Amino acid sequence: MTDKQKNVFGEKLEECSNNPKTGWFRDGCCNTDENDLGVHTVCAKVNNEFLEWCKQDGNDLITPHPEFNFPGLKDGDSWCVCASSYARSLEAGKACPIFIKKTHENTLKIIPIEKLKKFAIDLS
Repeated sequence: MTDKQKNVFGEKLEECSNNPKTGWFRDGCCNTDENDLGVHTVCAKVNNEFLEWCKQDGNDLITPHPEFNFPGLKDGDSWCVCASSYARSLEAGKACPIFIKKTHENTLKIIPIEKLKKFAIDLS
């Protein structure tokens, strides 16, 4: 299943992070399936401003939750964040940089590629 998942450009989805290990499947990639109601598909390079905004928005990504295999994030970590949450951070002016080639194509159902490209740090 995971080998056929594509990024927003229709290319093979690249790994987002293995330290901390991210993804809906905790496989290091922003792979997804129909059970991923949060659409954890945006490979974000989180920063403190984004993390604080997420916490205020009701999604605490800072506090570790070992029971969910979640280490808690810090400035500079890469993580597959929910596309809807990232869309709200864009509207709030609190979006962090993203790795667009590591971002799943399903993100485009929620956020237009033009908006994503503005925050991409892996476009040459």
